[in-house]
Amino acid sequence: MLGLREVHDAGSRPAYPPEFRQKKVELVRTGRSPEQLAKKFDSTAQTIRNWVAQAEAKGGKHRPEALTSSEREILAKATTWFARKAESTPKKSSGS
Repeated sequence: MLGLREVHDAGSRPAYPPEFRQKKVELVRTGRSPEQLAKKFDSTAQTIRNWVAQAEAKGGKHRPEALTSSEREILAKATTWFARKAESTPKKSSGS
Protein backbone atom coordinates (compact mmCIF):
# COMPACT_ATOMS: atom_id res chain seq x y z
CA MET A 1 0.00 0.00 0.00
CA LEU A 2 1.40 3.41 -0.95
CA GLY A 3 0.29 5.13 2.27
CA LEU A 4 2.54 2.99 4.44
CA ARG A 5 6.15 3.80 5.16
CA GLU A 6 8.91 1.31 4.42
CA VAL A 7 11.88 0.83 6.73
CA HIS A 8 15.38 1.19 5.24
CA ASP A 9 17.64 0.14 8.15
CA ALA A 10 16.99 -1.19 11.60
CA GLY A 11 16.88 1.78 13.94
CA SER A 12 16.55 4.35 11.17
CA ARG A 13 13.53 6.52 10.60
CA PRO A 14 11.03 4.96 8.17
CA ALA A 15 10.85 6.56 4.73
CA TYR A 16 7.94 7.07 2.39
CA PRO A 17 8.04 5.07 -0.87
CA PRO A 18 9.09 7.14 -3.93
CA GLU A 19 5.70 6.52 -5.57
CA PHE A 20 3.91 7.99 -2.55
CA ARG A 21 6.15 11.10 -2.57
CA GLN A 22 5.75 11.58 -6.33
CA LYS A 23 1.97 11.36 -6.09
CA LYS A 24 1.90 14.08 -3.41
CA VAL A 25 4.18 16.30 -5.56
CA GLU A 26 1.79 15.85 -8.50
CA LEU A 27 -1.20 16.74 -6.31
CA VAL A 28 0.51 19.95 -5.17
CA ARG A 29 1.23 20.83 -8.80
CA THR A 30 -2.47 20.43 -9.61
CA GLY A 31 -3.41 22.94 -6.93
CA ARG A 32 -3.78 21.00 -3.69
CA SER A 33 -2.00 22.56 -0.73
CA PRO A 34 0.56 20.66 1.35
CA GLU A 35 -1.65 21.36 4.38
CA GLN A 36 -4.66 19.68 2.73
CA LEU A 37 -2.59 16.66 1.80
CA ALA A 38 -0.99 16.40 5.24
CA LYS A 39 -4.44 16.17 6.84
CA LYS A 40 -5.49 13.40 4.47
CA PHE A 41 -2.27 11.36 4.39
CA ASP A 42 0.28 10.29 6.98
CA SER A 43 2.82 13.09 6.47
CA THR A 44 3.43 16.72 7.41
CA ALA A 45 2.90 19.79 5.24
CA GLN A 46 6.61 20.69 5.56
CA THR A 47 7.63 17.22 4.40
CA ILE A 48 5.43 17.60 1.32
CA ARG A 49 6.87 21.08 0.62
CA ASN A 50 10.37 19.54 0.84
CA TRP A 51 9.41 16.86 -1.69
CA VAL A 52 8.09 19.51 -4.09
CA ALA A 53 11.29 21.58 -3.74
CA GLN A 54 13.44 18.49 -4.35
CA ALA A 55 11.40 17.52 -7.41
CA GLU A 56 11.70 21.06 -8.80
CA ALA A 57 15.46 21.12 -8.19
CA LYS A 58 15.92 17.76 -9.91
CA GLY A 59 13.79 18.92 -12.84
CA GLY A 60 15.75 22.13 -13.32
CA LYS A 61 12.87 24.28 -12.02
CA HIS A 62 14.19 25.29 -8.64
CA ARG A 63 13.22 28.12 -6.39
CA PRO A 64 15.86 30.45 -4.94
CA GLU A 65 15.68 28.65 -1.57
CA ALA A 66 16.35 25.30 -3.30
CA LEU A 67 19.94 25.96 -4.40
CA THR A 68 22.08 23.32 -6.05
CA SER A 69 25.30 22.24 -4.36
CA SER A 70 27.38 24.20 -6.89
CA GLU A 71 25.30 27.34 -6.28
CA ARG A 72 25.78 26.94 -2.51
CA GLU A 73 29.53 26.52 -3.05
CA ILE A 74 29.70 29.70 -5.13
CA LEU A 75 27.75 31.64 -2.50
CA ALA A 76 30.00 30.35 0.27
CA LYS A 77 33.12 31.44 -1.63
CA ALA A 78 31.64 34.86 -2.39
CA THR A 79 30.64 35.34 1.25
CA THR A 80 34.17 34.48 2.39
CA TRP A 81 35.70 36.84 -0.18
CA PHE A 82 33.44 39.75 0.83
CA ALA A 83 34.07 39.10 4.54
CA ARG A 84 37.84 39.24 4.00
CA LYS A 85 37.49 42.36 1.87
CA ALA A 86 35.43 44.08 4.58
CA GLU A 87 37.99 43.15 7.26
CA SER A 88 40.93 44.50 5.23
CA THR A 89 39.27 47.78 4.24
CA PRO A 90 40.24 50.60 6.63
CA LYS A 91 37.29 52.12 8.40
CA LYS A 92 36.58 55.79 7.75
CA SER A 93 36.83 57.92 10.80
CA SER A 94 33.88 60.13 11.62
CA GLY A 95 36.02 62.58 13.60
CA SER A 96 37.15 65.94 12.26
